Amino acid sequence: MILTIDYHLKSLCDLTSSNTVPSSIEDQSRGEDADDHLVLVGPSSEEERRGEREVADYDWTEEWYPLYLTKDVPDDAPLGLTVFDKQVVLYKDGQGELRCFEDRCPHRLAKLSEGQLIDGRLECLYHGWQFGGRATVSRYLRSLPANAKIPQSACVKTYDVRESQGVVWVWMSSKSQPNINKLPWFENFARPGFKDSSAVHELPYDHSILLENLMDPAHIPISHDRTDLSAKRENAQPLRFEVTERNDRGFAGWWGGGDAQTLPNFLRFEAPCVLSNNREFIDEKGSETVLLWPLPVQTNWTRKIHAYCEIWRNNKASNSKLDPRMVLSSEGDARSSDTWVAEYRKWMDKVGHGMPYHFGHNTISLPELPAVVEHAPAGLVAGASSSFPAKGGTGTTHAPNLANRYFRHVIHCKGCSGALKSFNVWKKALSAISLALTAFAILVSGRQWKAALLVSASLCLAGVYTCSTLIKMSTTNFIRTHRRF
Repeated sequence: MILTIDYHLKSLCDLTSSNTVPSSIEDQSRGEDADDHLVLVGPSSEEERRGEREVADYDWTEEWYPLYLTKDVPDDAPLGLTVFDKQVVLYKDGQGELRCFEDRCPHRLAKLSEGQLIDGRLECLYHGWQFGGRATVSRYLRSLPANAKIPQSACVKTYDVRESQGVVWVWMSSKSQPNINKLPWFENFARPGFKDSSAVHELPYDHSILLENLMDPAHIPISHDRTDLSAKRENAQPLRFEVTERNDRGFAGWWGGGDAQTLPNFLRFEAPCVLSNNREFIDEKGSETVLLWPLPVQTNWTRKIHAYCEIWRNNKASNSKLDPRMVLSSEGDARSSDTWVAEYRKWMDKVGHGMPYHFGHNTISLPELPAVVEHAPAGLVAGASSSFPAKGGTGTTHAPNLANRYFRHVIHCKGCSGALKSFNVWKKALSAISLALTAFAILVSGRQWKAALLVSASLCLAGVYTCSTLIKMSTTNFIRTHRRF
């Protein structure tokens, strides 16, 4: 069987944002059955193959986007973030309220996220302009006399933000007021017994590609083999899917093992970047929910916020709306493990024209703005100073390797970054103690004292090795060695 996703190949050759792309290949040189040439994630109807598609009005700015976990927003520094190609800066003012501005000073276009907080105001690093809660310049410092009138052009663009269930959401539209009804709410995460296990990861994948990966359960036993207790290659099996909902804001349905009498997992995708999977355990009267919020940072780069919720009801009757016995009739073709991916691309065909860039079955749009790579300032002194940034950077982890674990997760997580600092402190302290104990062992004359001091020095060195190992685990990637069967 030929497995191909040829729209990716086409996009590298001759596609533009206005092209329509056929997603299947017919091999006329072989006399095989037509089903042998179906692209698993290709078009599902003759209308799609002919390029005929339903188009819905959609504006990507008229949505809430998950910026960051509330618990990880710095208390004493601004945080530069990106949604598609829009750069924003998030910070806490003097009252602890979250504020979000365009990450650009109206004076000379410097990035406000590289500035600092002074008495709850965001100060630009270039000329010291300070912006208050309403994004007006509070002080010009030396740029203008104290009694000078502040012009309207000195205001920076603002974005509305809301904190909900531990996540900071931003409304990207400047044309309309925030639609509170669109702000996501998750029932299980509001129930008693919920334990927060949220985390942030940055991944070098396009937003669409990462969403397809996250809604593809068939890859887990293979790609994640032995990376945790639930992923084992030998457990790979056919899966069944039942699509029960489709609308302009996404889709939902049930899935499970091919031999299961009921489908215990309920997956929902809701525009623009909310993916949830709920599993009910009927016998134990419990449930687990995995929430994933992939935020498009730029082309080929995505920030993923994920949370896990597990609730047990002590053998009380389940009152969840996601009872697997409520499986409805399928509206889609459940022959392929790429069912959710196919549904996602259908949705993109319908609304993708309202997004900066997207991949669909028959449509593809490339980003208007290329990814920007910012380099360190030139000069010997400037280059040396940029190697030791004020915020972040431990040892060699300041190096511009954005794919390592430090930049993908640790730098975003207060818990992990705090632990990393502690490991470094303990490593230095144990090294100094070990050196001192060894020196004392050389100076003392008694054999018992020498032995005791050397044993203590050895234990300190073991602690140094342990701290070094933990630091390495926190700042480098996990590389899986393939097992041979």
